[in-house]
Amino acid sequence: MFEKILIANRGEIALRIQRACREMGIKTVVVHSEADREAKYVKLADESVCIGPAASAQSYLSMPAIISAAEVTDAEAIHPGYGFLSENADFAERVEKSGFVFIGPRSESIRLMGDKVSAKQAMIKAGVPCVPGSEGALPDDPKAIIQTARKVGYPVIIKAAGGGGGRGMRVVHTEAALLNAVTMTKTEAGAAFGNPEVYMEKFLENPRHVEIQILADEFKNAIWLGERDCSMQRRHQKVIEEAPAVGIPRKLIEKIGDRCAEACRKIGYRGAGTFEFLYEAGEFYFIEMNTRIQVEHPVTEMVTGVDLVQEQIRVAAGEKLRYRQRDIVLKGHAIECRINAEDPFKFTPSPGRILSWHAPGGPGIRVDSHAYAGYYVPPHYDSMIGKVIAYGATREQAIKRMQIALSEMVVEGIMTNIPLHRELMVDARFGEGGTNIHYLEHKLADKPDLVHDPKLASKK
Repeated sequence: MFEKILIANRGEIALRIQRACREMGIKTVVVHSEADREAKYVKLADESVCIGPAASAQSYLSMPAIISAAEVTDAEAIHPGYGFLSENADFAERVEKSGFVFIGPRSESIRLMGDKVSAKQAMIKAGVPCVPGSEGALPDDPKAIIQTARKVGYPVIIKAAGGGGGRGMRVVHTEAALLNAVTMTKTEAGAAFGNPEVYMEKFLENPRHVEIQILADEFKNAIWLGERDCSMQRRHQKVIEEAPAVGIPRKLIEKIGDRCAEACRKIGYRGAGTFEFLYEAGEFYFIEMNTRIQVEHPVTEMVTGVDLVQEQIRVAAGEKLRYRQRDIVLKGHAIECRINAEDPFKFTPSPGRILSWHAPGGPGIRVDSHAYAGYYVPPHYDSMIGKVIAYGATREQAIKRMQIALSEMVVEGIMTNIPLHRELMVDARFGEGGTNIHYLEHKLADKPDLVHDPKLASKK
């Protein structure tokens, strides 16, 4: 087992990894930008290294700075968390070539699954169901593009092969708009991702977003750890996640889960990963794989009892998986609310100093956050400042516990989206379960003053 791990990330995930390491008796090195000097995980680390100014490009995205920090502190492995360089195959390769262990999959696996076209082709070979669409990247021939769209059937969606996070997508409803949409998406993809290739898929009108968590070791042992429903989204960004998914037959979930595990064995995948699917009319359709730990991993931990971050570390250290598929038994229900420093009506970021912070507690409540009273939320990074996770024996109990937790939570000095979460926890459709990925946006559009409670949302 490693004696010292460098954490190449920030925010709540840096603290989460640090806690996993401390429990395992592993020393931690935290890298940080000048803007994060006062962060909780920096103060708690065995060692910390400032790797640059606030701008991500000069700090958290600087491969030489991170590898140099690992060298000067004698770290043995680097955990990338999520975001930043976590799914950068070049970074994974440079880490390994520099003599360190990358806590994640091999660079070739990241490349394979990072390109949406090659990922889809690999999944088709592995027997994982995919959304009907082009067999590979769209050609330059306009006639061939039109023919493909006619075969798939409108509406279609044009996606960037190297895209992610909801970017590099364009929905097309008519043949007249097709070629222009392809050209525009190619241009945007080249500028944003350095890869102008795009592909086409059937656009599903009202799907749910359901994902399968997997763990695999380098000995081709692979298991899946249940599913998560992440359909409560705004602009392709998840707001609420839960496990398990409501109203989907277990036999169907088990069939898909087994195929995901088998796909990992076929491609020689190592580490934690998530297969993301759209689910509509009783069918699963693969959309992409995230080759890292997910923001929403706590809900899976709550219902399985497995510490995913610790298992990542064990697998990276060359250990065999400690679990077999029969050991994974889902128990109860868990819900996660992402707490963002943002205006709950306009969704604009709200950086600044937190004057008062009170995290909720009680049975079944977990709070993953690096924030505290007096902490300054910098304007340079993602607005998420924490996650509240509620666990219950039933979904109804988990919702009730989340309602109580959100009513107890106090964050003053900045605006947060807590009022939105409070509203959603009493929403009748959410209570029923099974809302599609468009539900939240339609709800916000229909009721723009949905969360307008000045007392809850205003800066104090």
